Amino acid sequence: MIEALANAQGVEGWLYAITIFVGLMIGSFLNVVIVRVPQRLQWQWHGKAKGLPKPPGIAGPTSHCPHCRQSIRWRDNLPLISFLALKGRCHWCRGEISRRYPLVEALCAALSLIVVCVLGIQWLTLAALAFTWCLIALAFIDLEHFLLPDTITLPLLGAGLAVNAVSGFTDLTSALLGTVAGYGILWAVFQAFRIATGKEGMGYGDFKLLAALGAWIGWQMLPLIVLLSAGTGAIIGIVMLVLKQQKRNQPVPFGPYLAGGGWLALLWGADLNQFYLAIAGL
Repeated sequence: MIEALANAQGVEGWLYAITIFVGLMIGSFLNVVIVRVPQRLQWQWHGKAKGLPKPPGIAGPTSHCPHCRQSIRWRDNLPLISFLALKGRCHWCRGEISRRYPLVEALCAALSLIVVCVLGIQWLTLAALAFTWCLIALAFIDLEHFLLPDTITLPLLGAGLAVNAVSGFTDLTSALLGTVAGYGILWAVFQAFRIATGKEGMGYGDFKLLAALGAWIGWQMLPLIVLLSAGTGAIIGIVMLVLKQQKRNQPVPFGPYLAGGGWLALLWGADLNQFYLAIAGL
């Protein structure tokens, strides 16, 4: 019995170590996605007609320094390690490296480890990891560009329906209803805000992202996702206004809050719903 327990703990240790390693590598890849997907979209929308050169794709040439344009050596491109070794500066020109790179890598490793710890060894864990990685990419693209690319959101939606077609996180009917309701809820909020203020409060990418979350988790979790997203966004917005880190009329991307709410709902949705209902006295 003791030997079996020790072996199980040994397997868990290796599993966690592998998860962190894979998470760091995926985080490094997501940094490429976060940079190159918006560049390619901007070129398709504006640059192509102007005859501008086509930007590199995700599987394009090796990364280079945005300051001196020198190619980054493989040993300077190791997740987290290279950033620390180089003290956050380019090897060639000593230009500052964006803090977003190590942040994405560390966040991807940490969230991947949490997913594995919560779900354990099962096929749904792989699905949840892919879900997590897509949300990280979408959140940071929206933070930097106010953009939620269809090239990520729509495949994420389709993957959610496919996972739930084989008894994944919810049944297929709930997933389909979640897709329609997710899009419809934010579309209705958008229209009401536009009529009331004459302004557009959010983009269509937010509608599609909530639809994708509904496809993964089902319509039952949509109120929780909206509550978590709106509540967190309001709290952070107020804090930033108080600290004078943001102007009152400055636009704020909603995608990162939706992504965070959806991720929490996937892993702990039932518990969070019960907690909220207990607080509300329902």
